[in-house]
Amino acid sequence: MLIRAIDRFFRHDAAGGVLLMLSAAAALIVANSTLRGTYEGALGSYLALTLNGEGIEKPLILWINDGLMAIFFFLIGLELKREILEGKLKNPADVVLPGMAAVGGMLVPAGIYVVINWGNVATMDGWAIPAATDIAFALGILALVGKGVPSSLKVFLLTLAILDDLGAIVIIALFYTAELKIDYLYLALFPLAGLIWLNFKGAHRVAPAIILGMIMWAFVLKSGVHATLAGVVTAFLIPLKDKWGKSPLHALEHALEPYVLYLIVPIFAFANAGVVLAGLSFTDLLAPLPLGIALGLIVGKQLGVFGVTFAMVKLGLARMPSGATWLHIYGIACLAGIGFTMSLFIGSLSFESAELMNDVRLGVLAGSIVSGLLGFAVLKYAARLDEPEELAAPAVKT
Repeated sequence: MLIRAIDRFFRHDAAGGVLLMLSAAAALIVANSTLRGTYEGALGSYLALTLNGEGIEKPLILWINDGLMAIFFFLIGLELKREILEGKLKNPADVVLPGMAAVGGMLVPAGIYVVINWGNVATMDGWAIPAATDIAFALGILALVGKGVPSSLKVFLLTLAILDDLGAIVIIALFYTAELKIDYLYLALFPLAGLIWLNFKGAHRVAPAIILGMIMWAFVLKSGVHATLAGVVTAFLIPLKDKWGKSPLHALEHALEPYVLYLIVPIFAFANAGVVLAGLSFTDLLAPLPLGIALGLIVGKQLGVFGVTFAMVKLGLARMPSGATWLHIYGIACLAGIGFTMSLFIGSLSFESAELMNDVRLGVLAGSIVSGLLGFAVLKYAARLDEPEELAAPAVKT
């Protein structure tokens, strides 16, 4: 019975989001208990891979954020390539509305953050934190709403979140690169050339590509460019079809997805969501850094996503998702304000100070929780409005 219950849980669309919630809750509990010293000490402990003194030496938290998250971005890259070549992003007409909504949902939150933190040099680097959307969390809450939500809304939210992730990748590449060490980038070209050759050849085996991707990851990490980008590049060079017509990309994505969704992302959440609440009060949330993040996620995402969608439809530039109402769209705009994984990740790139990172966690958690609860409530209410029509008994002929 227990095994069946566990199997049913992991088969549910909301499983990933629920695990994220549990991981975040566990991090909060541990960070505010007697285990706090052990928790922070473990994350700060160094792990080194060196040869004759040369190699990589980083604390555990950075192995998680730079290493495990490279696998997360590798999966995102696989999904992006599949969607572009044969999925929801293949037809440009289907991308226009969620694409423009994603742009609005990134620009407006970033703008709100900048306005609130204007003139504060110490916190301005965090402008991109509220621009992100957490796919797993948002889709998990949408799944919890139940069957009263049109299927077109899931497609709309998924496309929006995928394009949002693509935007986040571009932001990381352009604005979160440390001092460049060009020699390592030159070295990264060798495994990159191997990956290009394997993709062009339509290689069936993915192991050589994974090994080359790991080598490229190490060189990119040492170069100062954020190493998660190596994961995306490697993913885009996994063949969609091999010379026998089979899909290495599909097979790898299917095999990797449960490990990323149920292991890597929860580990990241546990390592990064531990807000230290000791000495905090409500007024601490009103400080520019957490306030800019929270309002960016709550208000900025709603204004950006809903506002752009409304304008596009009313101007005749796009059509509403099939079966959706404006209340549905507003609920989706609220769910887009769940930044969590991606927001915490960009926050870790923005600030090294433990105090500022605690403020980042406070703002991200506050904004994501409010956005999630509001989105769930709105969509649940919209589903109930449709319920009488769906459940109405057919007229009886007399």
